[in-house]
Amino acid sequence: MRVDEATLQEKLRRIEALHAGTTSDGEREAARGAAERIRARLAEVRAREPDIEVVYTLPDPWTRKLFLALCRRYGLTPFRRYRQRYSTVQVVAPETFQRKTLWPEYLALAKELEKHFDELTKRVVREAIHGDVSEADESDGPRALPEGNRS
Repeated sequence: MRVDEATLQEKLRRIEALHAGTTSDGEREAARGAAERIRARLAEVRAREPDIEVVYTLPDPWTRKLFLALCRRYGLTPFRRYRQRYSTVQVVAPETFQRKTLWPEYLALAKELEKHFDELTKRVVREAIHGDVSEADESDGPRALPEGNRS
């Protein structure tokens, strides 16, 4: 099965709509409004809770770009301090928003993106390199040296 970019983008929009708390199929189809609902939720949470700084470690450059874009979409400013690794991303927002909205949505989006990359990689390798893209066989482990060769 081949997933094209338009299909992936639609899946990502639907995930966002679900995290925005949409309740009807019509709302799910109108995913563009999801970001606005999430920004409104952030404003509501900020009225009740103080912002805190949370440090995220995102070593994969693709999912890090996804996380940065998601933060910016909701009006958050991701950053890292001088001399921190590129894998470090910090965000200042209410803890509840980060824990119950931002991070779960990111995980769902990253999972979908990973599926897409996996399918794309398998297809390209199968077509350009070798048809067998299965994992390596598992062996019993390293063999022990014969009794006479042990030190």
